[in-house]
Amino acid sequence: MGGPIDKGRKAIKKEQHDSPPPLAEFEGPRSHLGAGAGKGVLGTHVPLLKEQQQTEAERGHPVKLEAPAAHAATKRPKAGQPGSSVPPEDVHTVQEGDREVKLPLEVGAFMECEWKQGQYHRAKIIERRKRSDAPDYEYYVHYIGFNRRMDEWTTLEHIDLTTVTTSEAELAAAVTESGGRTRNQKRKADEVHEEEEHHAEFDQNALREHEEFTKVKNVERIELGRYEMETWYFSPLPQEYNMCKMLYFCEYDLMFFKERQQMLQHLKRSRIQHPPGDEIYRNGNVSMFEIDGKKEKLFCQNLCYLAKLFLDHKTLFYDVDLFLFYVLCECDERGGHVVGYFSKEKSSEDGYNLACILTLPPYQRKGYGKFLISISYELSKIENKVGTPERPLSDLGLVSYRGYWTRELLKVLKDYQGTISLKELSEMTAIKVEDVVSTLQHLNLIQYQKGQHVICAAPKLIERNLKEAGSAGLTVDPSKIVWTPYHAEREYQNYRG
Repeated sequence: MGGPIDKGRKAIKKEQHDSPPPLAEFEGPRSHLGAGAGKGVLGTHVPLLKEQQQTEAERGHPVKLEAPAAHAATKRPKAGQPGSSVPPEDVHTVQEGDREVKLPLEVGAFMECEWKQGQYHRAKIIERRKRSDAPDYEYYVHYIGFNRRMDEWTTLEHIDLTTVTTSEAELAAAVTESGGRTRNQKRKADEVHEEEEHHAEFDQNALREHEEFTKVKNVERIELGRYEMETWYFSPLPQEYNMCKMLYFCEYDLMFFKERQQMLQHLKRSRIQHPPGDEIYRNGNVSMFEIDGKKEKLFCQNLCYLAKLFLDHKTLFYDVDLFLFYVLCECDERGGHVVGYFSKEKSSEDGYNLACILTLPPYQRKGYGKFLISISYELSKIENKVGTPERPLSDLGLVSYRGYWTRELLKVLKDYQGTISLKELSEMTAIKVEDVVSTLQHLNLIQYQKGQHVICAAPKLIERNLKEAGSAGLTVDPSKIVWTPYHAEREYQNYRG
């Protein structure tokens, strides 16, 4: 990979593509937040007036229309009726056991659907469409009690038509009579319900609007480097990339294409073999690059499009100028391969040291997520600041952060001699005082006595909690970080010359 990255090195220019670049500038109303900032609702932009929509369309810019009201689905005409997308000639009935079932199935219907390993689960039809390879329809289903990332397109061959009903209660009663769910299914459902409870931190009206707008994945699979991945969620890609079976990403500059041949031709012309920006960390085959959203806008916008395919409740805007992106790579003789990233605001009034974080699916469960959290705090230590991730945290995010906070705080308490205050503990670990208190309370290592918090940490209790916190994953070597904190005034002076 050679030496440290030259600051002046840029991603490949737009003019080098045979096809138009996949990202157009958005000139409608913007938020002051950038990509990855804010845990608000993603997928909708500030609605434009009709006159503004027409102007944007004439310019050739993508226009994000206001999401339909959540109750719109209840007014959807039935198959074969006026206004339905299903013509009358497609409507017919089939005999299943002792009942007749009308096809195509209606959006909103409930039934048992075959999922993985031949098991059947309760599901709800979210959308339907005519199959391109057969005369019947396929259905986009949500498996009840499971995360939305499990939603998928399926066909009648995988649906138990004898269980089709118009309400979840009827289906639940039928399933209970036939034996109910297994213990494993109940456990998985409970895990998801815990996640849904965590969504209480979001505005419920905005959450419903978000789920209506993003209910169907617009890309089913992507190819990135040597990996092919199933996507999890909707991403607000330009209109021409919607409903793609497969999207092909260049693993170096993250430009994306509908055809693999286009991507390969792009790779032949590409002059970079790693993300643009400055290499701030290298240890073995692991490198991290800092990328300024203002200097490498196209790369950072494409990174956000990619990330949104695997993140649900995140806000994404086209303006990435206010953010720094830290991209983690595995390096070999072919270059640096993107593993994951985190972003953070250049200047956060709330002291956030991380806005958005993602480890791509092929690299999960390898300690990279813990590495990203850890290095975000190491950068805070270099800045002589305490940091905290942007709120609200998802359920999985809270588990990851609580594990990191537990390991860091207990390592200090284990070796520290004498008394220590919460502020001193915060300064030593760069963890915000509020996060220190919440973590110690979760571990039952802090008490509130006479108007102040008192840490009560017996050695055996510290050892037990450290074991329960698990491994630190891939560890960060602070001596390998070569980094200068972003300085807004210095940037302004460089801009002025």
